[in-house]
Amino acid sequence: MNNYLMGAFLFLAMSVRMLVSLGSYSGEGKEPMFGDYEAQRHWMEITYNLPAEDWYRNSSKNDLMYWGLDYPPLTAYHSLICGYVANWINPDWVKLNESRGFESYEHKLFMRYTVLVADILIYIPAVVVFCNTCLHSLDKLQQVSVAAVMLLYPGVILIDYGHFQYPLMIFLWTYLL
Repeated sequence: MNNYLMGAFLFLAMSVRMLVSLGSYSGEGKEPMFGDYEAQRHWMEITYNLPAEDWYRNSSKNDLMYWGLDYPPLTAYHSLICGYVANWINPDWVKLNESRGFESYEHKLFMRYTVLVADILIYIPAVVVFCNTCLHSLDKLQQVSVAAVMLLYPGVILIDYGHFQYPLMIFLWTYLL
């Protein structure tokens, strides 16, 4: 692939992601459920504090009516990893049954960065490898064009960075199985 052109698209893709992440999110400040931001935060709380066999069971510690974990187990492990990092930064973010509705600027940044790190570690390398290996019959400009479309696809950027869902992560984890 043309390294300079690909580098420019990577820079553009990261810049667009960061700009989108500056905005608000659905459910911001809206009790009692607080939107998908709270769902993702709550899943970090549940996976960090409870054993894996209790993640999908209703109990006094895990009220499934309040953002019960409803994504596949590998996605839950993604929440667990994020939960460990969140607890290391600020344990208040994942206190079991005490952090419901927690919203702060710092935590919002943390949540946005979890998506960015996942993109940097998984999605972007996967796109580059895919374009280099699976599209080897195309010329370099066509490969870069396909990569640009994949990296700048508005649906993924808006949902992952603006709405606080990790559908891309879910897709990739599921695909890896």
